[in-house]
Amino acid sequence: MLPIYYVPGDDAKIQALRDKLSLRPLLLEGLDDEGTEQGAKVSRYEAVRTILREVQKRGDAAVIEFTAQFDKATLTSETMRVSQVAIDAAVKGADAKFLAALDVAIANLRRYQQAMLPKEPEPIAMTVGRASSGRLGVKYTPLERVGLYVPGGAAAYPTSVLHTAIPAQVAGVKEMCLCSPMRGGAVAPAVLVAAAKVGITEIYGIGGAQAIAAMAFGTKNIRKVDKIVGPGNTYVQLAKKELYGLVDIDSFAGPSEVIVLADDSADAGQVAAELLAQAEHAPGSCLLVTASESLARSVQAELEIQLSQLSRAVLTRTALTFASAILVTKSHADALAMVDSFAPEHLQITTRDSRGDAYRVQHAGAIFIGSFTPVAAGDYLAGPSHVLPTSGTGRFFSGLSAESFRKRTSLVEFDAQSLHAVGQQIVDFALVEGFDAHAKSVTARAQH
Repeated sequence: MLPIYYVPGDDAKIQALRDKLSLRPLLLEGLDDEGTEQGAKVSRYEAVRTILREVQKRGDAAVIEFTAQFDKATLTSETMRVSQVAIDAAVKGADAKFLAALDVAIANLRRYQQAMLPKEPEPIAMTVGRASSGRLGVKYTPLERVGLYVPGGAAAYPTSVLHTAIPAQVAGVKEMCLCSPMRGGAVAPAVLVAAAKVGITEIYGIGGAQAIAAMAFGTKNIRKVDKIVGPGNTYVQLAKKELYGLVDIDSFAGPSEVIVLADDSADAGQVAAELLAQAEHAPGSCLLVTASESLARSVQAELEIQLSQLSRAVLTRTALTFASAILVTKSHADALAMVDSFAPEHLQITTRDSRGDAYRVQHAGAIFIGSFTPVAAGDYLAGPSHVLPTSGTGRFFSGLSAESFRKRTSLVEFDAQSLHAVGQQIVDFALVEGFDAHAKSVTARAQH
């Protein structure tokens, strides 16, 4: 049964939940002294670093070896890339309902990402005194080549193809490659179908840290990318973290999570279903935050009823013990504050003023407003990408979008009068900082 914690009162238990969700143990590996746990973390880091070093040195040969070791799949340099024949066969064998669902999702994602993409502003005039205006502006340039990572462990994730590829395409990225681990000797057909639907044909049957390394360093068969995006397990995330700077990444992500913010107007059965949908990720954290103890008790009971009806009941029940609970606050205002303190990846709001509460909350990756908006709508086809900040990083990170795949370059243009008007101030700054060549770069132009 999902435990009920009271706010205030069970502060230590709530802090334990935060600790389980925190990225601190991984991000600060080597800085925190945590005894035997620290040793375990070091070995995990070292395992990833070993893979990265070997792929950097030996390229495809190392990728093939690690794929055999971790995924129990046999590859060669010739079979590493999924053939067009295999892609076509997957599309031909796809269920019609699945293909139709892909079409709806693709249309929604494209429309949303295009609408959200910032446009270049008109040039900004910079006037100093009576001097002629200089021109300031910005230009956006899409990344040239992007790597997509799509997990392939216990389940297939075709939607992760759409939610990473479509924002990149809308941004103007011309080249994308996709890596997904093989299970049973092949990449999941649903992943191949989704990739084909959005025009991705460069697909490699490799996963884990070796796939991240191959895309970041480049090998004989896989050309280097500029950015790597997509969900993945701890080893994938550690590899991305280690290689950040050599390539850009979307984020360092932890397990998926949801908070349901509800009041006594909410339906307990719907709330329980939402929590279980997140726990089904296994691991997946789910929290109910409410000022209604009667709702909390009703949801507790509903969870037990609904859990027994799920096909993944055992895994889901285990996930509920990971970092999940019902938090009962003294007031609705306290519930809102508790949500902000967690900054959840997904926030589903079912209150009397769901839309108003959505704007009162300051920190969340994505917000799902009202009783008819399950998080699953965003997972699959609503429009925003489901690649979102986790583990409290919604306080300062945003979800993946088309804007994530463009560079912003400042444009600065002075004319003679503008430079003359501010030239002395530039020289003064340069001399204070001890850079006389900077100052001379201004005075040299003043002589003409």
